[in-house]
Order: sequence, then structure tokens, then C-alpha cells
Amino acid sequence: MANLTMITEFLLMNFFNAWQLQILHAIFFLLIYLVALMGNLLIFTLISLDEHLHTPMYFLKNLSLLDLCFISVTVPKSIANSLSHNSSISYLGCVLQLFLVILFSGSEIFLLTAMSYDRYVAICQPLHYEVIMSREACLRMADVSWLAGSVFGVMYSTTTFSLPFCGSKEIHQFFCDVPSLVKISCSETHMAIYLTMAFAFGLGIFCCISITVSYGHTFSTVLKIPTTEARAKAFSTCLPHLIVLMVFATSAIVAYIKPPSYSDSVVDLLLSMFYAVVPPTLNPIIYSLRNKDIKTSLRKLIAWKHFLKGSMPKSFL
Repeated sequence: MANLTMITEFLLMNFFNAWQLQILHAIFFLLIYLVALMGNLLIFTLISLDEHLHTPMYFLKNLSLLDLCFISVTVPKSIANSLSHNSSISYLGCVLQLFLVILFSGSEIFLLTAMSYDRYVAICQPLHYEVIMSREACLRMADVSWLAGSVFGVMYSTTTFSLPFCGSKEIHQFFCDVPSLVKISCSETHMAIYLTMAFAFGLGIFCCISITVSYGHTFSTVLKIPTTEARAKAFSTCLPHLIVLMVFATSAIVAYIKPPSYSDSVVDLLLSMFYAVVPPTLNPIIYSLRNKDIKTSLRKLIAWKHFLKGSMPKSFL
């Protein structure tokens, strides 16, 4: 326990050593963050205001909130470190950051699983959609996603910070994550973390299989649609979802199972960007901004703001 209290802060890794490149990194990350912030806030606001979108877009609303929180946990801190010449993060700050990263990323994979099932029901069983995917069912699925992410956050943060840190305090990552913290730990036994990873990967594989089966049935049904235009529309909606999901899941799995002894700092940074930065930025575009109902709601909001200043349209009440 004495060794554990020796370290009161950690040092996060910068992408570049040169000051000019750090400024470019800060600007690049700031632009990415602003795009993710505006996109996710816009989707969350539109769905919250338009009562017609509350049930069909409930999962998208939760996804936007998750992505907004997820990217806000890591990117602003990295920007501040690049601009301040100070890459330190307190011990408690690192604990909180790790907990939140696992919470939001874990919740997202479960929510994406629920969304794939929602899409399957909408396309393969349209007549039963309102019964199967009722508001109560959507609420329960979303609640389970948040709860599962919270459980994993507690498990990972507890097992990781039960390790003693008595040597190097440099984390080879731009945020606190499990592999980088395990690497700098002075403990040679990581059984609790391996058990937590095994349990998490087991559920993660189950989610991936469920998503694959759901989209498999969805694509099979889409191929039976007689009109080429309808098939193309369905594929253009579903395929980007799968691509972003594959990038998110694959990069996260590789980052966590790659042996620490063979760790390359540049590779680690790139992998972490693919699962911590890219999905929250692209999800609003892929899942929501290309959606016809979202566009309609956005036009209503703009029309109300600029032309109907007297009262809000009924669809927004």
C-alpha cells in the first residue's frame, strides 16, 4: 500500500515533441472536437424538441449523448496538455478518466447492439415493430446499456488501480487506459485484470455476433426488395454503420489484447484515436444527419427560429 501512494500524478504522452507540432495537434483535435460537439448536440437537441422523434430516435438520442461524453473525457485534456507544456494528470483524475472511458465505450457497444436489433425489427418485421420496439422496450434497452457500461467502468478502474505504481509514471497514451497503466505497474501479477478483460471480451463478442446476425437478416431481407432504389437506400444506411462499428470494435480489441512488451507508442496512439475519437465524430453524420426525419426536424427548427418567432410549432411541443 505504501508503494501505491508514492505516485500522486501521472504524465500523459504527447503526440509530438516539437512545440510547433504540438500546436498543430491541438488545432487538429480542437477542430475534431468542435465537429463532434456540434453534431452530437444538434442531434440530441432535435430529438429532444420534436415529440415525433422521441420513440423512433430514442437510441440515437442516447448514442449522441454517449458520444458527446466519450470524446469530452479525452480530447479536451489532450488539447490542454499540448498547449500548456504540462502533460500531468492527477491520480484521482486518472482514475475518473479511466472509469468514464470504459463506462461510455462499454455503454456504446451495448447500445449499438440494441440499435442493430431495432433496425432488424424495422426491416424484417415491420408489422410488429410498434409492439416489439415499444417505448418501454427502448427505455429498458438503453438503461441496460448504461448500466452495463457503469459496471465495466467500476470493474476496470477497481482492478487496474488496485495495482501498485512505484516506478515510471509516464503513460504511453494521451489518456488513461488499462493497457498503458498495466505496462507501468510494478506488479507482475495481473490476474484480476485478465479476468475482467475475459468477461468483457466475452460479452463484447456476444454483442458483435448479435449485431452480425441482425444485419445478416436485415441484408437478406433488403436483397428481396424489388426496387433497386430502395435496396440502395437500405444498404447506404446500414453499411456505414457496420464500417464505423468494425473500426471501433477492432481497434479497441487490438489495443487491449496487444502484448505490452511489444507495445509501440505510435501504434497505441493511432489505435486509441480510432476507438476514442473517430466514432464520436462520425456517428452524428452516419447515423443521424443523413436521416430524412432528422433533416425535416432541423428545417422546422430553422423555420421557427427565423420566421415564426411568435410560438414554437406543435411538433416541437
